[in-house]
Amino acid sequence: MFNFVAMQREQISVFDIFKIGIGPSSSHTLGPWRAAQQFTSSLSKNGLLEQVVQVKILLYGSLAKTGKGHGTDIAILLGLYGADPVTFDVGAIDSTIDTIKTDQLLRLSGEKMISFNYEDDLIFLFFESLPFHPNAVTFQAFLDNGKAWSETYYSIGGGFVVKDGEERSDKDAVDLPFPVDKASDLLHWCLTTGLKVSEVVMENELAWRTEEETRKGILQHYQVMNECTYRGCHTSGFLPGGLNVARRASALNERLLKDQYYKDYDSWILAIRNGGNSFHYILDWVSCFALAVNEENASFGRVVTAPTNGAAGVIPAVLHYYIVFCDGYKEEKITQFIACASEIGSIFKKGATISAAMGGCQAEIGVSSAMAAAALTECMGGSQRQVMMAAEIAMEHHLGLTCDPIGGLVQIPCIERNTMGAIKAITASQLALQSNPEKAKVSLDAVVRTMWETAQDMNSKYKETSDGGLATNIPISLPEC
Repeated sequence: MFNFVAMQREQISVFDIFKIGIGPSSSHTLGPWRAAQQFTSSLSKNGLLEQVVQVKILLYGSLAKTGKGHGTDIAILLGLYGADPVTFDVGAIDSTIDTIKTDQLLRLSGEKMISFNYEDDLIFLFFESLPFHPNAVTFQAFLDNGKAWSETYYSIGGGFVVKDGEERSDKDAVDLPFPVDKASDLLHWCLTTGLKVSEVVMENELAWRTEEETRKGILQHYQVMNECTYRGCHTSGFLPGGLNVARRASALNERLLKDQYYKDYDSWILAIRNGGNSFHYILDWVSCFALAVNEENASFGRVVTAPTNGAAGVIPAVLHYYIVFCDGYKEEKITQFIACASEIGSIFKKGATISAAMGGCQAEIGVSSAMAAAALTECMGGSQRQVMMAAEIAMEHHLGLTCDPIGGLVQIPCIERNTMGAIKAITASQLALQSNPEKAKVSLDAVVRTMWETAQDMNSKYKETSDGGLATNIPISLPEC
């Protein structure tokens, strides 16, 4: 069996923390999607794809309990089908799934057509869990020679997937100039070299690719973030899933801008900037940005894990706060922001978890808030110690936050929690910038350790199962799937 914490001592790139994908969940949508792709790839590599006559999928634990609300079933079918979450047309999701269900046919990896019955071949094991991680899925392929091929995958948060029976190998390891497992490691490198957190990240990224390629990739991820934010601020209606939650970002955007004219993202940013700098105005916009992203996420839109889909709105909201109200609309500052944020996220992943199924919502909104606070602090001129202080403050005030999605949907309270995480990040940054970190009583490493201990102590019903909290105290009636 895997050792969860030991396994996480790994080399993590900025593009591991930030991934382009489709909502509503990185652990329940993007991860299972990638697992399905890996399974079909495994079949092909072993020369078995053409021999498959039937496939069954077994969902365990949290993937079973909140799978339909999180789109796990949809993601797995699309992954088996050969679609990629980075490029697949989100507008074609419904029609593709409807065709698979109606025709009872599934073209594995876009090549081998097999019969597939959604009701019989996709099995939700609500009362069974596997020991390594609550998010487990087993794929069974039955071959034309009467034999079977089975593989189990774990979606461990943020779109990261591990295969059962495969210890992490060092075959793809690189020599990082500044290896970091803990915040103390990061601070050591920063103080001995004089580099900023983002600069340490950019130096390490050179072990994988050129600086030009890294910067280009970061800006591509930012482009997805701003497209998602803009789209969310201009789309009205109700979210899918049966809760009939009204989208609010569009109406708020219209109300805040009144009659100001704009035609695209750039002129929209200028219009917001020209609207004023009052406290309430800025606060409303931060909330609007966060709502917009996570309403898109809940609608199976394209988002960037930051570090998860459920918390995808925090970093774009704080980044847009910096762009609009702190004059941060420069490519080098956007790159700096995202690079710095990624390192804080990787420290939490290595030392604790970014999976709500393992640690509750503190592992998602809490981590994203810490990432955003650190990034904003560096971009505002804070020292390396102040950067880590900001991250610590943000997480300290998310400790113990549960994950209790109503109806298993990433909507209530998930969407509003992104607004709270963004506001806390800005506050944490302001506190750190006005404080002497030499006098801080709590270190970032201490809060990471505390978060992991809290996660282990937390009752499982508060870990993305919809078995406790708001999920059991708000009466709802969802339509049959």
